[in-house]
Amino acid sequence: MNRTLSILFFTLLMVQKPKAQENGYVHQGEFGITIGGAHYFGDLNTRTGLQRPKPAIGVFFRKQFGNYVGLRVAGRFAQLSYSDTYSKNEYQKKRNLSFNSNIFEFALQGDFNFFKFVPNDPKYLFTPYVTLGVGMFSYDPYDYYQGEKIYLRPLGTEGQAGGYLGRKEYGSMAFCVPFGVGVKYNVNSKINLSFEICHRFTTTDYLDDVSTTYAPNKFTADANNPDMFPDGPAGPSTAFYMQDRSIEIDPANPLSSVAGRQRGWSKQKDQYVIAEIGISFNFGSYRCPTAK
Repeated sequence: MNRTLSILFFTLLMVQKPKAQENGYVHQGEFGITIGGAHYFGDLNTRTGLQRPKPAIGVFFRKQFGNYVGLRVAGRFAQLSYSDTYSKNEYQKKRNLSFNSNIFEFALQGDFNFFKFVPNDPKYLFTPYVTLGVGMFSYDPYDYYQGEKIYLRPLGTEGQAGGYLGRKEYGSMAFCVPFGVGVKYNVNSKINLSFEICHRFTTTDYLDDVSTTYAPNKFTADANNPDMFPDGPAGPSTAFYMQDRSIEIDPANPLSSVAGRQRGWSKQKDQYVIAEIGISFNFGSYRCPTAK
């Protein structure tokens, strides 16, 4: 009889333990790291090609406000890159432009769980979620010419250095709006795993150093439109070679030989996406269950 009561008491204790944890544990937040890939969409990648993903890493801190809503502060480093050589469009292939850029991003994001999420509670270990926020990032596009790394912004490849049509040098910082979806799974009381795909809409069209039209050069300059890329003592400048790389494809008929010819599409801003897996570590507190 005593043995039967002991087994019954032990069984009731085990059954009540998860309920006590659900009532007593308060999930206050988590901090973690992420790793994944980044990809660019813009004037060089107009058809959402996925030929050149680059690495991305990040760290974040998330504060929970209940089991459904969290506020996340995140910092990320990513690389972006693309080339006209991946295009199926003949004009873009001849244009022959390419770029690389390092991205340093800081973002504030709201995360909204579809399901109740309570670490270490068997009923609430998994949830899909959506995220929406605002961020700021730095960028500095560069490319290679004859094996040398060339930063493009100081060159004014669309006439910015000479103030052509009022164009000014673009900045090295821009804003972004991250919007994405993800899933999160609680491994144990301390650790979560996640997977997220988040798209960034940006406020710049120069992530790739391409936006508007070709500026006047020695092919098209006249009295009203002076050469924006004049030759130096040693011959054509680096800016001249980088503003129109179709010269490397067809030296006798470069695209910039026609004044005002389209170089990019300024009506749409550049964008990028980051897909990442993450591991995070929970922190929380316990409170005594209310009396019933």
